[in-house]
Amino acid sequence: MRELPVQELTEVVKRLCIETNCQPSVDLVRMTEESIQKEKSPAGLSALKQIRENQKIAATEGVAMCQDTGLAVVFVEIGQDVHLAGGDLETAIHEGVRQGYQEGYLRKSVVRDPLRRENTGDNTPAIIHTKIVPGEQVRLTVAPKGGGSENMSTVKMFPPSAGREGIISFVVDWVRQAGANPCPPTIVGVGIGGSFERVAYLAKVSLLREIGVANPDQFYAEMEREILGKINDLGIGPQGFGGSVTSFAVHIEVAPCHIASLPVAVNLNCHVSRHQTVII
Repeated sequence: MRELPVQELTEVVKRLCIETNCQPSVDLVRMTEESIQKEKSPAGLSALKQIRENQKIAATEGVAMCQDTGLAVVFVEIGQDVHLAGGDLETAIHEGVRQGYQEGYLRKSVVRDPLRRENTGDNTPAIIHTKIVPGEQVRLTVAPKGGGSENMSTVKMFPPSAGREGIISFVVDWVRQAGANPCPPTIVGVGIGGSFERVAYLAKVSLLREIGVANPDQFYAEMEREILGKINDLGIGPQGFGGSVTSFAVHIEVAPCHIASLPVAVNLNCHVSRHQTVII
């Protein structure tokens, strides 16, 4: 049994809150640069070049890539042979978020009550997803999620007869309706299966994948490619200015489901696509 002080989790979460907001990931930079080479629309190309310049400024000056520094979403995989000492898990994570958003001068975007709208002042509480796994390590992923892209999310409970083509049509049409609202180029997270609540989680988890890495199941990898092609044929383009790069990638995650159900969820990530992982 390994003993791990919860203070270590707090320190890691604090650091990741700052770094994910200010340091573009390697895969995001690569995808942006590749898209600059592909985009033919003058307005779309200009938007992509400004996005790339913004990434450079953020990384060099240590400032946020976007003024919306997001609701902190934290994924925790805890080894079953780890004993957390000195406090409880969720308090430690919330404290890391509080410190990170204060010390990183990041915008506080959380309200205490959804209708009365009083800001908590420190971007807590975070959304925490916890999973128990074998081993004696803790895997922490911090994925700040901005309101513009998160608002362009949806869940639909299809009949099984909708099938592959029904899902493709639904996802593409949803991206068309979203238009410029999620700040494209987007990463399109798609969950298929599970249940009403599980499918939304699947869509969000898919966004943690390295951008453009295909689903290991060739059936779904081909589906990802087909959806991406149809989305980029919509002509929405970078920041909605027109062009062929509306989305960087489509990521699909699936789970078993009830014989009478076919749940589908779409969760879009904006062009800053923030997430980092540390194993403790």
